[in-house]
Amino acid sequence: MSSSGKPLPSTTLPRLPIMTFGEPWPDLNDGLTYRDLIPPPHAGLTVIEYYSKKYKNSAPVQGWLQRIKNKQIKVDGAVITDPNTILRAGSELVYHRLPWKEPHAPYLLEVLFEDNDLIALNKPSGLQVLPGGLFQQRTVLSQLEWRANKGTSSCKQPHAVPVHRLGRGTSGVLLCAKTKLAKSCLAAYFADGTSAVGNESCNNARFNSTRKISKFYRALVNGIIDQDQVVIDQPIGLVKYPGVAKGLYVASASGKLALSKVSILERNVKNSSTLVQVEIQSGRPHQIRIHLSFIGHPLLGDPLYVAGGQPSCFDPEFIDESFAQDGDLRIQFQETADIICMHISCFLLTPLHMSRSRLSHHFPLFCRQRKKSAEVDIGNEPMNLSV
Repeated sequence: MSSSGKPLPSTTLPRLPIMTFGEPWPDLNDGLTYRDLIPPPHAGLTVIEYYSKKYKNSAPVQGWLQRIKNKQIKVDGAVITDPNTILRAGSELVYHRLPWKEPHAPYLLEVLFEDNDLIALNKPSGLQVLPGGLFQQRTVLSQLEWRANKGTSSCKQPHAVPVHRLGRGTSGVLLCAKTKLAKSCLAAYFADGTSAVGNESCNNARFNSTRKISKFYRALVNGIIDQDQVVIDQPIGLVKYPGVAKGLYVASASGKLALSKVSILERNVKNSSTLVQVEIQSGRPHQIRIHLSFIGHPLLGDPLYVAGGQPSCFDPEFIDESFAQDGDLRIQFQETADIICMHISCFLLTPLHMSRSRLSHHFPLFCRQRKKSAEVDIGNEPMNLSV
């Protein structure tokens, strides 16, 4: 109210329309093609011997025989139906995995900011960023590619690519580079924190305030955390795990160093849960899930990690991509909806490369809904991608 009694003009910025894009997923994906070049030591093996020995985790012998019968395998460009075909050194072996219906995933992506260098998206929970496991088509990368090629000829156009990871169950800000320069610079900025984690003892000073990009997450965890702030420096490494060809990441003394700072936002004694904010200095796979479970407070709804940062049961999220219904193998998989119920959001990336004045009209999009937790603090200085 002014001295004259008249109301002051509102300083609230106008709400801009929400910008979204996305194409509904086809019922079936395009399948996958796997190529092998036969090395001299494997010359003389039959096709069935080669596949059943090298890829025994993908299917038993009967499964590979069915794939050969289905005409899914070529040798030097020719389809083979005889499993006893002899392989020569230098021959190209191609296996085409049949198309399959991928588990449910959202497809609409909200655009938070876009310029000639990058696009910032609000990734929904349940959508995978890059192809992997059962999700080869239903990914952010596919939607970015389809967006760039929409309405164009058969010639594929360059498209934006994600420069950092967000787990499938995580929602929040995802930065994607539109140029090679932006990709290399942003990738270097994200790598700063991981490379800075050294062997010295853990303390708050190791969270470098001069970093060009900082990642903050909000998560809902089981139980009440008594301390207002916890710094976790438990290493994370790989262990063998059923159905995971490359192994599963867990809390491991022999793993790579990882650093997380957990700050308490709210305690819900009635429901025995705690809302936390997590700043990660390193970027190990599943770091937040593992670190929070390591201190005895796993994420609410996490079907895999329990207290101690170890797996509790088989989790379909980690099925290797070669384990699918193919070659007449009727392997049944649990739907991955249980993954989506984890409560975790990436809500802060600071700073982006645009100035405050350039982002001012976009800012309301970042904090429209607290549950989405998609916010940006761009600071006072722009980030120059041309450096």
